[in-house]
Amino acid sequence: MIIMNEKIKASEVQLTGVNGEPLGIVPTSEALAMAKVLKVDLVCESLLSSPPPCRLIGRGAAKQAAQQEKQQERKRERPLKVKELRLTPHIEDHDYETKKDQAERLLKSGDAVLLNVRIQGKEGAQAKELLERLLRDLSHCGAKQSGIQLSGKQAAVQLNPKAL
Repeated sequence: MIIMNEKIKASEVQLTGVNGEPLGIVPTSEALAMAKVLKVDLVCESLLSSPPPCRLIGRGAAKQAAQQEKQQERKRERPLKVKELRLTPHIEDHDYETKKDQAERLLKSGDAVLLNVRIQGKEGAQAKELLERLLRDLSHCGAKQSGIQLSGKQAAVQLNPKAL
């Protein structure tokens, strides 16, 4: 919550100007008058120190900054979406590059990627090699959640995005 203008109850404040210049310790009434003259808001930055540090900020800019911060926080809190990419052990180089780029794009957007290779017969070793190659190529933007799982007709591994 933002404390601004008349809601600031301290008798004096450590004031910072519109352009970031320090104006020293000023009585709150004088700081409010200065804010009215300059047509800006007086915003309290912290209540932990005495006198509280306050800043002169353009009208509405403080609310907008707080709104953007809330939006960023919500973005960081969203649950991890897992996107599946299906491959085959006998993949062409061009198709491999396409799938790798697709996985990279998903990881950079903040989603986890489940790489799934369909296996028929004795293709288990090839599938594992393909997944290990993909893990090496994507190591700069993602980290594997667990080892490669080989089970019956598929080999799979999940990559989680690295924190930026």
